Amino acid sequence: MFGEIINYVNYVMEYEYMQRAFLTSVIVGIICGAIGCFIILRGMALMGDAISHAVLPGVALSYVLGINFFFGAVVSGVLTTIGIGYISQNSRIKNDIAIGIMFTFAFAIGIIWVTLLKSSTDLYHILFGNLLVVRTSELWATFGIGVFVLVMIYLFYKELLVSSFDPTMSAAYGLPNKMIHYLLMILLTMVTVASIQTVGIVLVVAMLITPAATAYLLTDRLWIMIYLSSGFGATSSIVGLFFSNRFDLDSGATIVLTATTMFLIAFIFSPKQGVLWRSIRSKSTKSLARG
Repeated sequence: MFGEIINYVNYVMEYEYMQRAFLTSVIVGIICGAIGCFIILRGMALMGDAISHAVLPGVALSYVLGINFFFGAVVSGVLTTIGIGYISQNSRIKNDIAIGIMFTFAFAIGIIWVTLLKSSTDLYHILFGNLLVVRTSELWATFGIGVFVLVMIYLFYKELLVSSFDPTMSAAYGLPNKMIHYLLMILLTMVTVASIQTVGIVLVVAMLITPAATAYLLTDRLWIMIYLSSGFGATSSIVGLFFSNRFDLDSGATIVLTATTMFLIAFIFSPKQGVLWRSIRSKSTKSLARG
């Protein structure tokens, strides 16, 4: 195995397209892990799934207009978020139902548009990603998005922290909860767009949720959780890309499987939340009670 790792490192160092794939996947792992912490703390995993699918029509429209798909995807994601909020606030329909309606609607439109544009784009690559065809301009765009997202999290950390744990207290302090919510949705949309080449629209929700959930099992402090989650996301990308190259597997799926494996390890062996230690402590408590 050690020899294979050395060969893989040499392979990455030798070929430029592998360097772009490696750097892009690491950046995506870091920013997905960071923004994912706020998504799961706010109980918005379904919203993350919705946004990841809702950017598809924006991507297709960008191809039609001949512009960078980033702009279309952001507009599509934000419009879907506004639509979800409007429906849930002006009817008896609850938020989760509004999410289900709007994201399937947007995704269906996106599939139809992409199908009509089959000659100029590749639906499979949009849905599942293709790291090996990342261009230099896309690597720089991903890097720019990553820097912007991390800077925004740093600048608005306290606002995001308070509004995530206690929206009522946040409102009492005069913080604009709605503005913070839409800021988070814009950042989520940007991260989703950056992830399209890496894991694709279908699997990006796994990169948003799984590393953050793994970190959630290991710490109770948000800033540590963000670091851990970003680290798990980056590690999943590196290890997943290695196994993808070693066994000639789909890179996006391999990265997600690596992230899931890390979650299962934390789920079993986490010092405080792991099922193994909880079972041992439970048996010890019962033994002491029996005398």
